[in-house]
Amino acid sequence: MDIEAYFERIGYKNSRSELDLETLTDIFQHQIQAIPFENFNLHCGGYMDLDLVAIFDQIVKKKRGGWCLQINQLLYWVLTTMGFETTMLGGCIYIPPIHRYTNTPIHLLLQVTIRDKKYIVDAAFLHSLQMWEPLELTCGKDQPQMPGIFRLTEENGTWYLDQIRREQYIPNQEFINSDLLEKNKYRKMYSFTLKPRTIKHFEYINTYIQTSPVSLFVNTSLCSLQTPEGVHGLMGTTLICRKFNYKDNVDLVEIKTLKEEEIEETLRTIFGIHLETKLVPKHGRQYLPI
Repeated sequence: MDIEAYFERIGYKNSRSELDLETLTDIFQHQIQAIPFENFNLHCGGYMDLDLVAIFDQIVKKKRGGWCLQINQLLYWVLTTMGFETTMLGGCIYIPPIHRYTNTPIHLLLQVTIRDKKYIVDAAFLHSLQMWEPLELTCGKDQPQMPGIFRLTEENGTWYLDQIRREQYIPNQEFINSDLLEKNKYRKMYSFTLKPRTIKHFEYINTYIQTSPVSLFVNTSLCSLQTPEGVHGLMGTTLICRKFNYKDNVDLVEIKTLKEEEIEETLRTIFGIHLETKLVPKHGRQYLPI
């Protein structure tokens, strides 16, 4: 695997040698605007592979995306190859419909230590919940970013990540009550501990979340990609484009239902994705009770 090919994939041409927060943030922002979160393998008759070489081939060579176990594993390889002190962590995702976190860590995130200061780095979260900058691992501190305000809290060794969101304006009134839209101003995201993980810790869950009949990822084809002004998302046949803070602390949210013949063109032009096999769009249940 060639790290220069990765940098070319994300369009990064800046420092490779300065192991500081500025470099980390720069690489991170290039990645989230180049590599989409997506699970299309599952809806094209394929499999979401955990092997790093296969992930590199999919994301870098084929210019695809992936889910957290793939995207953040690739970022872990990049940062450790560069020399950043990086640790894999496991997160329990909050499931709003059932008002609880998953019982087991199903989300891969990273901790990066720079000059004895620790940061949480996560390049693979859906839609407007995606952080745009590394988060300082500090309890109770509001950390404003373009997508909203992020806040980490800690209790008895467990950390919790929440987001404080803006109001949103949806011009297309028929979608105001859609289950695709986050309605809460205060949004719980996930919990985690600082226990170091390896990719082997996620092998079982990687199989489970792409085979369980109650899995969000099995029931819904989805994709999201950050842009300089906001985020584009596709869930099933519904395209959601959000512009952050377009006026007076309000996000603009535009929603459109695509015709089947529009999907391939949308994937290519908005998300930079060309699929080798036909996508079968799906939008089903929105939870994962693990």
